[in-house]
This record gives sequence, C-alpha cells and structure tokens, in this order.
Amino acid sequence: MSYLLLAIAVVVVFLIIQLIRVFELTGKLRNSDEYSIKEGPNRNRALGWALFGIGYFVFFIWLAVKYGPMMLPEAASAHGESIDLLFDINWVILITAFVITHIVLFYFVNVYYWRANRKADFITHNNKLELVWTVVPAIALAVIVIYGLRTWNEVTGDMTASDDAIKIELYAKQFDWTARYGGNDNNLGVANFNFINTSNPLGLINKSSIAIRLDELKAELNELEEDLTKAPKDGKKERAIKRKIQHRKDQVAAIYAMKRNIEVNGNGAYADDDKLVKLELHIPVNKPVNIQMRSQDVIHSALMPHFRAQMNCVPGMVTNFNFTPTITTEEMKKKTGNPDFEYILLCNKICGTAHYNMQMNIIVEPEEEYLAWYGEQKTFNDALMAAHPEYFEDNLADNQSK
Repeated sequence: MSYLLLAIAVVVVFLIIQLIRVFELTGKLRNSDEYSIKEGPNRNRALGWALFGIGYFVFFIWLAVKYGPMMLPEAASAHGESIDLLFDINWVILITAFVITHIVLFYFVNVYYWRANRKADFITHNNKLELVWTVVPAIALAVIVIYGLRTWNEVTGDMTASDDAIKIELYAKQFDWTARYGGNDNNLGVANFNFINTSNPLGLINKSSIAIRLDELKAELNELEEDLTKAPKDGKKERAIKRKIQHRKDQVAAIYAMKRNIEVNGNGAYADDDKLVKLELHIPVNKPVNIQMRSQDVIHSALMPHFRAQMNCVPGMVTNFNFTPTITTEEMKKKTGNPDFEYILLCNKICGTAHYNMQMNIIVEPEEEYLAWYGEQKTFNDALMAAHPEYFEDNLADNQSK
C-alpha cells in the first residue's frame, strides 16, 4: 500500500511539472508576457471568490445547525445560566464580526479587482474609520469583561462562612479523586502533608493520626540512625542520610507544634467525623455547595461541565468553587432520554500517564435520599480504627505521650 501511495505521489508531481511546461509553451505561442496582468483572469478569479464565499457561508450555517446543539449540555446549576448567557454574548459578537468582515472581503474582491482603465486611490489615513474600528471593539470588549468579571465574582465568592452551604473537599492525586465531607458539624477538619501515609492519604489530623504518624516517623528515624552508622564517612550516602534525618526531625517538630496549637484552640479542628468517599460524589439538589480543592502531587483541574464549574487543584494551597445544583440525576436522565446518564467530575489538566482515569460520577438527588446515603458513610476515625486498631485500645494514651 505504501509503495502504491508513493507511486501516485510521483505521478502527481510529474503531471504538475508537465502542466507548468504546457502553460509556458502556450504563452510563447501567443507571444504574451507571462508576467503581465490580464483583466480576464482577474475577473474569473473574482467570480471564483464570489462562488467560494457563497459555499463558505453555506458550510458555516450547516456546521452551526448540525453541531451547535452538541457544544454544551444543559446547565444544571444556578449560576450556569449566567455563564451560558456570557458564552452566548461572546458568540453573538464573534459571529456578527465574522459575517460582516467576510461579506466585505468577498464584496471587495469582486468590485475592486484590477482593471486596465482604473487607477486605485491612495488614502494615507481616515480619522473616522480609525475611530469606528477602535471604539466598536472597545465597547464589545468592555461588555464581555465587565459582565464576565461580575459573573466570575458571583461564582467564586467565599461561601465557607455560610451555614447553609454543604462543605466538601475534592482531593486530587495521580490518578484518582477523593471527596471529603465536613461531618455532622459541616466543618472540614485540619489536614497537613506531614500526616500523609498509606492509611491517611489526605493527611487528616486527629488524636490517633498524630500518634500513628509520630510513631512512624520515630521508627524511620531509628532506621536512618542505624543506616548512618553503617554508611561510609564523608561520602554522598552519609550526607543524604543526614538530610533525611533532619527532614524527619523537622516533621516531628511540626507535628508537635500543630498538636499543641489544636489543643490550645480546642478539638473542633480535628477531622474525626469527616467522611471520605471515592467513586461517587453525592450532593442534594437546590442546596448550595462549597467545594474546596487540594492536590497531593501536581496541578490537576476539577471540571464539572454540567454545573459550569472548573477550578485548578494546586499543591500547597486550597482553591474554592461554589455552585447550587438545580436538576437531579434522575430528572436529567429523562431530559436527555439517556437512562445511563451520569453527571461527571473530570481532570482537565494532563497530569500524567493515567490522566484518563481521573473521573468520578456525581449524583444529584433529593435531600432525603442524600441524607440517607450520607448516614451510611464511615467517618475518618472509623477508617483509621480499621487500619490501626492497636491505637484505639488501652495503649492509646501511651502512644500519644511518646
């Protein structure tokens, strides 16, 4: 097959060369200068541009009719209508400018093609024209920017102080999502990267996770001290081990400092009753939701297209997004005629080799169903107890006092 394509390409190139030679020979036979401008060919090109312009607009209209409904799904959040209106305003401005400029383009090609008996005017500048094409785009951009900023501020405004807003954290890491609910008090407990381990991937803090992490770090320090005695003196390995030892000591000091701070300010900051969920994110319909986002490794981006919501998840900081879902999953299944429809959370940043795995279904349901589902979920304290039962027995006090 590849040889056939190569042969066809060679034949096409040969034919083009021969056509050029035929054109040169016919020019010589007519005693015409190949570089001279002829009115006839220019007129034909102008006509060709007119026909192309008609086809161009027909194709544009066909594309808009066929694929326009596939651009965005129906908005399922309270602020989604405002974002869709902003999107539509942009399209109206763009399409209006596109149609006007291209009509003018095709018209000018047909009216002002070269003629032997006409001389082009030389116009250095036109103040009115300069004013028009400066002021009109400026007004259009001002409308887009002002309305866009107002909409963005409404969407991203702080809702963390609202008692009515359900507080949920989305925790991103390569390559999955974890949702954390604020527990019965609707407050997300404190988290810190120093507490991250296999049984606590989000780094949540409570009395047990403090004891567990301190014991792990002390065990690692003992191993490193032992490795240091065996390492060659004044070598790279010795310096590397010393750096690790210092890092672990810094972590231990930071954990003790956080422990004292929480004890002074009260235990309300602990994440005991927070609930961790994978695979599905449940939210009640017509209730405001405050989504707080963190990342463990690289920049991810939480995209919920049906809710017109997207925000980057950045390592080392907490980002925030607010929305109120207005259509349940079951209602959207009926609207779309798709019994398998699900709202979805995606990562909209290429975050690594398994980026495509970063998906989570979002279930929007009546509040009664949401509360029933919520009551069935285990707390962080329950999960930690299952992974480390020894820290919930009589020796817990001893572990904490180490």
